[in-house]
Amino acid sequence: MEKELYTFDELKKLDELTIMQYAIPVIVLSVVGEWLYGIYKKRDTYHKTEFISALTIGAVNTLLSALLKVWLFGMALAIYNMVPWAIPRGWLSFVICFVAIDFCRYWAHRVAHEQRFWWATHVTHHSSERMNFSVSFRTGWTQHIKFIFFLPVPFLGIDPFTFFVCHQVAVLYQFFVHTELIRKLPKPIEYIFVTPSHHRVHHGSNPGYIDKNYGSTFIIWDRMFNTFEPEREQVKYGLTKPVTSFNPVYLVFHEWVDIWEDMKHATSLKEKFKILFLPPGAVVTEHQRQQQAVEQTVHARTALEPELSHKAGTMEVG
Repeated sequence: MEKELYTFDELKKLDELTIMQYAIPVIVLSVVGEWLYGIYKKRDTYHKTEFISALTIGAVNTLLSALLKVWLFGMALAIYNMVPWAIPRGWLSFVICFVAIDFCRYWAHRVAHEQRFWWATHVTHHSSERMNFSVSFRTGWTQHIKFIFFLPVPFLGIDPFTFFVCHQVAVLYQFFVHTELIRKLPKPIEYIFVTPSHHRVHHGSNPGYIDKNYGSTFIIWDRMFNTFEPEREQVKYGLTKPVTSFNPVYLVFHEWVDIWEDMKHATSLKEKFKILFLPPGAVVTEHQRQQQAVEQTVHARTALEPELSHKAGTMEVG
């Protein structure tokens, strides 16, 4: 059977295969239901300003995805046409494609935590100190460059249209794991699939939770590559160094700005490379060391203030 090749004009068919629009009512109802349940239980599930910020970030991302869709899947089409093999479209190709995408998502996600350049594309998603469905909207506007991690999929001989459908399903699944409403699911599901419990751990800044549970749909990759951690204690959400603003532009670009500032103080190409590709928080330049020393001094003084105030009060009473 001769391999079917595709032209770039045929990428217009991607609009016909868009399924996310059908999920919008379910997403809206889920957010409203979670919000109302939080009010009923007197829980601080949603913060008004933070929610508006998440919606803004998500709206811009939706626009960017629409604008870049043809270009990104055009790369997939070019690769698919280039390789001499193909997996015929059918239920088996969808299964292979979905598993391959999830495997690539695991590594893209893991690298985005282990290298600062890629972390800058992802940090927006981790900056919330709450866990609710709207957190899934908080994805950095520069995240689209991570598409290069998914180029092995068309190299398998998977056509760009199968790739597009499976990619949407994978993204949609992510929405439903951002919640505290669902505690634990049956053990077979918890063993194979990423669940809200697993993903709450991933968003935790607790020492034992940092850089764990990278899986998107299947948690088996974390079990295989020793990055799995079950939910044991109450999760403290957010970054180890909390953000100080709900401004969407700040939330998206603050790490890029910090990288730029650090790069300006680098004295060699080696230092610049380390700034970009060592883990977030790695101290490379003398400027970073000085900044860290200042921050530690300020933190120590802040920690001592209550004790000093107490002693001063005791002396006055005496």
